Amino acid sequence: MLDLTTLGRLLIFIGVVNLLIGSVLLWAGKSPGLGWLGRLPGDIYIERKNFNFYFPITTGLIISVLLSLIVWLLTRR
Repeated sequence: MLDLTTLGRLLIFIGVVNLLIGSVLLWAGKSPGLGWLGRLPGDIYIERKNFNFYFPITTGLIISVLLSLIVWLLTRR
């Protein structure tokens, strides 16, 4: 069972990870080298008069594969 100290540390760690990921995404949006991120073929973008819908399927799949590879490399023995 988790005590409150361990739970607090876990929440702080998750917050720091979210902060880092958000910072990287903000930097990637302004970087000329990563401007393709979020505009790949397969990403759905619908724009109407009073409605915008964006669903980055391909970008999400690529990020998922990269993160899975990183976790696999870090956890293998």
